[in-house]
Amino acid sequence: MTLSLRRLRAWLRLLRLVRGLENQLREFLRVDYNTTLPRFDVAAALYRHDGPLKMSDLSKQLLVSNGNATSVVDRLEKEGKAKRVPLKEDKRVVLVELTTEGREWFSEIAKSHEKQVNKIFSGLTDQDLDQLRDLIRIVEITNRITESVNDEKNA
Repeated sequence: MTLSLRRLRAWLRLLRLVRGLENQLREFLRVDYNTTLPRFDVAAALYRHDGPLKMSDLSKQLLVSNGNATSVVDRLEKEGKAKRVPLKEDKRVVLVELTTEGREWFSEIAKSHEKQVNKIFSGLTDQDLDQLRDLIRIVEITNRITESVNDEKNA
């Protein structure tokens, strides 16, 4: 089997694995907390940030469009879990943050989410996790190098 074909097979296995695990987490959030993975992700980004966050920065952190982030924030806001705050210096800029209720809600879900992720990785030792981290870093570094070469060619 060629190296190219082995890489393709590794990619497909990795993709299948990630999608399957993501579906498990989606189902866990839906069944146990009546929420969605995008709402969890938005709440996590807001929870980690100290103070209000610009909607544009939230979108960048989550790697989603402003429209996608806005619709999730709309839902969290209707539920009283998030609130928008206009920037005093520039009313066109909208900041968003979790409410006290939202922070408590997320904190509870995050603990259970961590337990779910721990179950997923329970078969891995410390050494396995270090090896997995190292392999992911190699792929990330290789990809960054490839991106910069492509950027130079396209310039």
